[in-house]
Amino acid sequence: MNAIPATTTVAIVGAGPAGLTAGIALADAGVDVVLLDRLAEGANTSRAAVVHARTLEVLERFGITDEMRERGIVVPHFVMRDGERAIVEISFDKLPSAYPYTLMLGQETTEAILLARLEKAGGSVHRPYEVTGLTQDENGATLTYTGPDGAGSLRADYVIGADGMHSKVRDAVGIAFTGASYPESFVLADVRMTWPDARDQVALHLSPEGVTVIAPLPDETGDRYRVVATLADAPEKPNLRDIQAILTARRPASNVQVHEVLWSSRFRVHHRVAEQYRANRVFLAGDAAHVHSPAGGQGMNTGIQDAAFLGDVLARTVHGEPKLLDTYEQTRRPVALRVVSFTDRVTRMATLRPAPARHLRNLLLSTVTRIPAVRRTLAFRIAELDNR
Repeated sequence: MNAIPATTTVAIVGAGPAGLTAGIALADAGVDVVLLDRLAEGANTSRAAVVHARTLEVLERFGITDEMRERGIVVPHFVMRDGERAIVEISFDKLPSAYPYTLMLGQETTEAILLARLEKAGGSVHRPYEVTGLTQDENGATLTYTGPDGAGSLRADYVIGADGMHSKVRDAVGIAFTGASYPESFVLADVRMTWPDARDQVALHLSPEGVTVIAPLPDETGDRYRVVATLADAPEKPNLRDIQAILTARRPASNVQVHEVLWSSRFRVHHRVAEQYRANRVFLAGDAAHVHSPAGGQGMNTGIQDAAFLGDVLARTVHGEPKLLDTYEQTRRPVALRVVSFTDRVTRMATLRPAPARHLRNLLLSTVTRIPAVRRTLAFRIAELDNR
């Protein structure tokens, strides 16, 4: 790894999907860019595993969508269930897009593809470097950091904070991150299991015990799945017995058999949006700008779209169009507000506990989604094609 230079045009803090995407857009435009990340290596677990149609459209210009599809699994259907009963069925295969489906692809693979593309454009990621401070003036910003060789500083014309929900960049410039947290904890796990449904669908299961999402993951044996489930108090590292108990309770008639837990974690879900996306020469993208429920699998997607847009804005600014800087917040923050609102409504609806409320919910959903226009609207919203 080359030493971090003393100066650059754009410094990006955080080399997840959003940071890498911004780096590619800038490098492709001939802009000098430096990426710093506090982790010694990129993602090695699947975590964010859903790539929607709009994200694939945005990434098409980088020439990586064919590889993503080859390494992922195409899932053209979304189903909402209560027990064995399908309440809502939505298909993406009629979407007006070259990618009329959801692509299931682990985050570790998405990041590896993005990193290879960044390196092809002449960029790289400096690891592990922890940002310790940020100051700015009318001419640029200065980051201080610690790394393998001790402390240092980096002067940049612009800074992108793509450093996650607990963003040090956001905190350094004093941007509020307003919102709240859901009371439930969430289980996230990749498992091998015998599952009754076809592997061409992502399923959102509603039950008195909580909401559960089951999605197929790419695998030669065809038995690898993502499980996301709410629990009042999830264990720190859910094991096979924990996952089996969740699925047995929430799909009791299906004889689900969990064979292996490949990895698992527990997390709390927030719904928050940064009050601003820009503070002078500092910009926020990805989870540093917005976080929300995993319902719909839209978090990483919105972040990648942020970053591609921001990379273009900064590249054009560097090349002489400074009036574009405010268009980033004007364009992308309303998108995040819509996504947070939509996923919050889905999450609250899905976690209803009282039986009368659940019965009414099921009746309303099954009735209204019989209307083709409603199904098309929902498919558009989930695929994020309304963000074009």
